[in-house]
Amino acid sequence: MRFLPGSALLLTLLAVGCRSDTTTAAATTAAPAGLEAAAATATAKSPEAVLFFGDSITAGLGVEPEEAYPALIGGKIDSLKLPYVAVNAGLSGETSAGGRARLRWVLSRQPVAVFVLELGGNDGLRGLPLADTRANLQAIIDTVRQQAPRAKIVLAGMQIPPNMGQAYTAEFKNLYPELAARNRLTLIPFLLENVGGIARLNQPDGIHPTPEGHRLVARTVWRTLKPVINHQ
Repeated sequence: MRFLPGSALLLTLLAVGCRSDTTTAAATTAAPAGLEAAAATATAKSPEAVLFFGDSITAGLGVEPEEAYPALIGGKIDSLKLPYVAVNAGLSGETSAGGRARLRWVLSRQPVAVFVLELGGNDGLRGLPLADTRANLQAIIDTVRQQAPRAKIVLAGMQIPPNMGQAYTAEFKNLYPELAARNRLTLIPFLLENVGGIARLNQPDGIHPTPEGHRLVARTVWRTLKPVINHQ
């Protein structure tokens, strides 16, 4: 397989946050493990990447690299003999601001055909100003279009529990379809559909999917991603 490593949720999401909230600032700007090797292989073979750019959900915190949903998507791509390689550029603890800071480096590592943006969840769990989250995600979208103009962008929607108040929760949920509509992006309405809030599909922290949960996330992502890839 050519994978290259790299309704609300449970109320415990807010209390626990992303398990990697203790990650240092230096770590959140570092390259995801394996991304350098992924880039070297991609450059040598020159395939275009389906690039998954996100936080610990994408990085596959708590599961084996091959069990995370980007690897499972990579397997689907291979099974269909499509000329792309799946690259996992997820980084545990990442916020939208952290993603914005490291984006240009990530985009410089390989040609990108499809860019899957999965960020903002940590912003919401920490109660960060949503105006900043919106601005950071917009800047990421703009940078992808400048640096990889041929890439199709898929935006993964997220939801948070109501602990920050109904207004904040609703604004957070609506942020994703609003950005998708404004920028004409393909939207995955809720990345953790049929997974978030279901204990048996999540690790003990209540946040990160189990291997079974990741299989369901991959199914949700593939439902939206497959037509995008086929029309590249």
